[in-house]
Amino acid sequence: MKRFGWVAQIKPDQYAEYKRLHADVWPDVLEMITACNLRNYSIYHKDGQLFTYVEYVGEDFQADMAKMAADPTTQQWWALVTPMFKDADAETGGDEVWVDMEEIFHLD
Repeated sequence: MKRFGWVAQIKPDQYAEYKRLHADVWPDVLEMITACNLRNYSIYHKDGQLFTYVEYVGEDFQADMAKMAADPTTQQWWALVTPMFKDADAETGGDEVWVDMEEIFHLD
């Protein structure tokens, strides 16, 4: 299992809508997240910053992310939420707005 932390900036006027959408994520999007071996997926917010924590339990992260990116429902979801980010590019599925974070410490 590999842990990931990502950070992004949400546009201030889009936060309420982003939060509303994530209170009721489309079931097919959730199924694809699971099918792509992501677990323990969380998004946190503080002062316009979004922080995501996720655990990857698969064998080929790049292949699983390509599978997710090719999914039509996930593409529709990304087209809806990606413009809510600062410096967003809807065609990348958010790849340009979510930035990897370095893990400094972990305790099981």
